[in-house]
Amino acid sequence: MDAGVIGVFVPIIFFIVTGLVMVTFFYFRSKEKQMLIEKGLSSDEIKTFYDRKRDPYVLMKIGIVSIFFGIGLGFGLMLQENTTKDFWVPFLLFVSTGVGFVLANIFGRSMAKKES
Repeated sequence: MDAGVIGVFVPIIFFIVTGLVMVTFFYFRSKEKQMLIEKGLSSDEIKTFYDRKRDPYVLMKIGIVSIFFGIGLGFGLMLQENTTKDFWVPFLLFVSTGVGFVLANIFGRSMAKKES
């Protein structure tokens, strides 16, 4: 396929996929609200339902994962330059991001236990 044709289709597909994700999100969110209304819940009960679903530590968890992603990227690039092996960057990205997810989960559970 010609590079010009691919260059035209990439932004078109990007906007189509982004639009579909947004439409799907709003559709299912409205369906959820409709189901709660059909169950006969009052406005206060619906408000408490949505308040319970929120995680107060979500930004802290994202920060932990992002820090470990950056550490993995940095060490991977340093090791790749020093050893001339190409596998260090993806290897350390996956390992350090996984460690970040595990630590973020442990942190979230410990904070939830302290709260309750």
